[in-house]
Amino acid sequence: MKEYITLIIKGIGMGAANVIPGVSGGTIALITGIFERLINSIKSFNIKAISLFFKGKFKEFAKHTDLYFLIAILIGIVIAIVSLARLFDFLFTNYTVYIWSFFFGLVLASVYFVGKTINKWSVSVIITFIIGTAIAVLISTLNPAVENKSFVYLIFCGVAAICSMILPGLSGSFILVIMGNYKLVAIDAINNRDIEILLPVLIGAVIGLLAFSHLLSWVFKKYKDQTIAILTGFILGSLSILWPWQEKIYLLNGIGEKIIIKGKPVIAKFERVMPEAFNTEVILAIVFVLIGILSIWIIEKLAKIR
Repeated sequence: MKEYITLIIKGIGMGAANVIPGVSGGTIALITGIFERLINSIKSFNIKAISLFFKGKFKEFAKHTDLYFLIAILIGIVIAIVSLARLFDFLFTNYTVYIWSFFFGLVLASVYFVGKTINKWSVSVIITFIIGTAIAVLISTLNPAVENKSFVYLIFCGVAAICSMILPGLSGSFILVIMGNYKLVAIDAINNRDIEILLPVLIGAVIGLLAFSHLLSWVFKKYKDQTIAILTGFILGSLSILWPWQEKIYLLNGIGEKIIIKGKPVIAKFERVMPEAFNTEVILAIVFVLIGILSIWIIEKLAKIR
């Protein structure tokens, strides 16, 4: 029971991260030491698992898929999303600089705690780290594409979003913004329960999750240091998305008006700016960066609890 409570807490950490724009639950999974187990559990949903399930061999099915581990993580993720979504919405509306500062410190510390798990810094490891950083920075600077309702494109959106959600340093919601379909998928389709939009996205998510988990598991086992290095690079590169001082860029309709959902304009992305002066706001922002760093240190210590 103690182990499952610990897993639920780690799931809560992952869920909280997924609620944060630009932060991935995969980062928390990596820091808390469950990333590889999570990937292996997901990839175990194969033909053998289906055969065991339909033969009524539920004990063997649960063991083969590490089902109770997955359930504990999912419970934590759901708890976090349900309980923290409104809180984060309030904080982003009223204390924008301070909440971004906290997350900036959180991700900054993640670079160290994930990077330190690399056993040996070889030339190939350094190169993959640089590549990972460059990819994340490049993604953060891309302009959103035009909305596309094509069935095939929506499948690709599902694949890209789910892969980014499990990859440390990449945000699924941010990838949807870049692909131009964030409003279409994450707002309109969900609110209107539009099956024509959600079905291909779901198909892509399932395909992406199963296929990518196999690839990631294989790479993690064969090239562990290089894999952690590129993931650390993703996390470092994502810091540009979390810079505390940002201006909101809103989604516009065909005639240049802001798109309003539930009384609020929809944000397409954030443009980084520098603070106007070294004032109280900057000092408090630095304090919240330090609190974010301390939070990851505490999470890392709690991760050692078995």
